[in-house]
Amino acid sequence: MLLFFIVGLLVHFVFFASIFDIYFTSPLVHGMAPQFTPLPPPARRLVLIVADGLRADALYELDEKGNSRAPFIRNIIMHEGSWGISHTRVPTESRPGHVALIAGFYEDVSAVAKGWKENPVEFDSLFNQSKYTWSWGSPDILSMFAKDASGNHVFTYCYDADNEDFGAKDATKLDTWVFDNIKEFFHAARNNQSLFSKLNEDKVVFFLHLLGIDTNGHAHRPTSREYKDNIKLVDKGIKEIVSLLKEFYGNDEKTAFVFTSDHGMTDWGFHGAGHHSETFTPFVAWGAGVKYPQKASDQQFNDELLKGWKLEYWKRQDINQADIAPLMASLIGVPFPLNSVGILPVNYLNNTDVFKAESMYTNAKQILEQFKVKMTQKKEVTLPFLFTPFNLLSDYKQLDILRKVRSFIKQENYDEAVILCMELIHLSLEGLSYYHTYDRFFLGISVLLGFVGWASYVSLLIIKTHSSLTRSVSKEVKKPSHLLLCSFVAIGILMTFFLLIQACPWTYYVYCLLPVPIWYAVLKEYQVIQDLVTSLCTFPPRHFVGSLLAFALGIEVLVLSFFYRYMLTAGLIIFACWPFTTQLWTRAKNISMSWIFFCLLLAVFPLMPVVGRKPDIFLVMGAGLLVLLLSLFVVTSLIKTKDSFLNDQLLLHLFQMLSTVLSMWAVYSTHNSLLKKQGLPLTNQVVSWIILATSFVVPLLSPRNLLERLFSILVSSMSTYLLLSTGSPVSISPTTLI
Repeated sequence: MLLFFIVGLLVHFVFFASIFDIYFTSPLVHGMAPQFTPLPPPARRLVLIVADGLRADALYELDEKGNSRAPFIRNIIMHEGSWGISHTRVPTESRPGHVALIAGFYEDVSAVAKGWKENPVEFDSLFNQSKYTWSWGSPDILSMFAKDASGNHVFTYCYDADNEDFGAKDATKLDTWVFDNIKEFFHAARNNQSLFSKLNEDKVVFFLHLLGIDTNGHAHRPTSREYKDNIKLVDKGIKEIVSLLKEFYGNDEKTAFVFTSDHGMTDWGFHGAGHHSETFTPFVAWGAGVKYPQKASDQQFNDELLKGWKLEYWKRQDINQADIAPLMASLIGVPFPLNSVGILPVNYLNNTDVFKAESMYTNAKQILEQFKVKMTQKKEVTLPFLFTPFNLLSDYKQLDILRKVRSFIKQENYDEAVILCMELIHLSLEGLSYYHTYDRFFLGISVLLGFVGWASYVSLLIIKTHSSLTRSVSKEVKKPSHLLLCSFVAIGILMTFFLLIQACPWTYYVYCLLPVPIWYAVLKEYQVIQDLVTSLCTFPPRHFVGSLLAFALGIEVLVLSFFYRYMLTAGLIIFACWPFTTQLWTRAKNISMSWIFFCLLLAVFPLMPVVGRKPDIFLVMGAGLLVLLLSLFVVTSLIKTKDSFLNDQLLLHLFQMLSTVLSMWAVYSTHNSLLKKQGLPLTNQVVSWIILATSFVVPLLSPRNLLERLFSILVSSMSTYLLLSTGSPVSISPTTLI
């Protein structure tokens, strides 16, 4: 049994790991040549300002008095620059958002294994291509782009990581620190000739990472006064920095500014998913090389956002988040980041038509280079007769489009050149996706065979050892033939040889060879399979079809519940009616009534508001009191006995009750502390971590009796569950444990 348990764990670990190899592998390739526009750029320097966690509507909308929270940025929109919404992608987290902004590609989920901090795969970025980059802000973000930068030209200035406290009294100090340090930096540069010379070079980037808005949003929610006041502080700080730079550079009008955010935030202070409040971020650009505001009486967007923001007369130009990287590279004339998949938004450029066409041509070649490298890599590890190329972008097609683009530019037919470049970019991106997912079907089939085989094997073992279904049928046990073993050994050898000659990664061997022993184990039980089929044939057809329909309905309800939560309520109501379809209702009415009551009670919860929209500490306290009452009932029953063994059990339950009380205290105390902006007390953290650790161990000390063990698991898990709750049982907040 222990061996079977260990094998089961290993098999399920392989199934879980396969998800990342099949769906979440890194899209990056290496070996491309840098591509840049040969014409002089409009800007000598770029200032990138990222307000972490800033929603688009929070910046653009007017307050209750009809005034803007960011008057300086709004003045830029109306008089100096261009604006729109930058559309982010899931996961809407800080690291992937900044990678898309600065490197131009959407990072794979494998980075989550590094906590979004370390680089799982090296990548190129705008900072790496710049002459010099100076950055100020959070150590988590800044260190990502300084680590892999070639040469000593990316400089970072970070505050201490301990300052990033969601329970801090004043999170705006994170942004104030950035603004103050920039002012000190430029003041010191006037007396430092070496630094002054570097600052006056071309292709210079300044990066301001402002974390205060995100921190206030998590702690107080985006609708809070703290969040909105932080926006005002950021707007004021940006105004001061812009004025400082203009003065430092003598108003040479060679500075380009980009203001945006890495992600938004939901009304209840979370981000990571794909709601519009998380994926709609502001984007405002102005300065050298950026188009001035354009009046537009007829906007292309059908949403009501423009009217609500009172910006319907200023042309809104939305972009994808990865498009910002090639825009910034084009403004200061550095090579586009090698791994960028962004498309240059030429409508933002205030430059000649030939510059726009040449920049789009560079963008197309840069993405085409990735496609060619990706195709070559896949072709080298695939047998020639099995390789299927991406036919929409053959070698001839590539050369033909590039030749036509150069011809159009030479003939000064720039609009046609831009259109052809866009076609080549879209084909290259489609081809990149094709080769990136080239092995997905093959690996998916292999894992599916393994999963179905394992489920079949476990089912057969259960039927064989715990069911009387086959006992009346089977008369004798036959040993499996040697031919079966030889056949599966031959299949395994052929599969290994096939993978070997294609130079596949070692994980491919695991996924492809795992189904071989599993299905051998399944077919070894052919006697059980035969007996099972014989038994099913004697089963009444009406009952058989009815059972299949019930199973199918149950699976469909579970699938639909991912999209419609109330489907869980429908399923639980059906469960509540189950006793009426059996003899249980007539034989055990008390048990049946209990079943119906608890099913209907549980059916209420899927109808409650979704995660965390409004904290309700009293609901959490009420759940804790119910657990205490249940525990008290059990403890009272144990006290009435005088058995020493039960007395030991009594101590265990008393300890679990104490853990529940401490959990309730920790939640209530933490909630009050955060409301008072006093941060998270150290005592609460210590108590919470102790409860979390003991909740996994204490149930193992309970008696092995099924009901007693289940009760012990329930009480221990509820202690941890209370720590993670802020309202209804679906409202989770890990703040207490941080």
